[in-house]
Amino acid sequence: MDSIKFDKLHVKMVAHRGLSGIELENTLPAFVAAANRSYFGIETDVYKVADGKYVLSHDNTSARISETNVSIPDSTYEDLKKINLLDKHDRKPRTDLHYCLLDEYVRVMKRYGKIGVLELKMNFSKEEVIEIIDIIKQEDYLDGIIFISFHFEPLAHIRSLLPEHPIQYLAWEINENIINKIVTHKMDLDVNLRAVTEENVKLLHEKGVKINVWTVDDPDTAHKLAKWNVDYITSNILE
Repeated sequence: MDSIKFDKLHVKMVAHRGLSGIELENTLPAFVAAANRSYFGIETDVYKVADGKYVLSHDNTSARISETNVSIPDSTYEDLKKINLLDKHDRKPRTDLHYCLLDEYVRVMKRYGKIGVLELKMNFSKEEVIEIIDIIKQEDYLDGIIFISFHFEPLAHIRSLLPEHPIQYLAWEINENIINKIVTHKMDLDVNLRAVTEENVKLLHEKGVKINVWTVDDPDTAHKLAKWNVDYITSNILE
């Protein structure tokens, strides 16, 4: 099994939760699979867990990707790393699939020269945002990370700390309120596919906003978006 190539024109491709169409999402095999291909960026999701560690998970429980069901934020990393996650295809536990720490992900991004697209899954405080930034700085790779979130407050904290750093606000729709907010705070937009039209791509570009579209797995749709001049496409399988 391999990623699906399409005529992406100028678009920068982002692997959604790693190359999650092939390997289990947000695991080291998924990140390495994406890193060994032509992706510009590799997206992941981060929670703070009970012992203060920053752990990668899309869901707030382990139920969907393991045989256990525990709360991610309420567990310690020591507990989480004992869970064998399930193979993406045969749904059997694999001893090599575990929850990852933020610093492990950053090291993969740095080793392969990829841009990390880091989704903040919680409404982190300014102090927690500083902790996240410090973890990335310890790996000497802050310039290689784009921050994204549905939560506006932690992104605003990042903007106050890092005035020129790339930030993308996650949204399900495009409206005047969202456009005004991101323009005011010098953020780009990471938006659901269903909200995107050729007209609002043009409008956002006129306002200096870059557009990342998620999650696009159909080659024809992705090529249409590329012709509309979106800046990034996030996909589980397209390359």
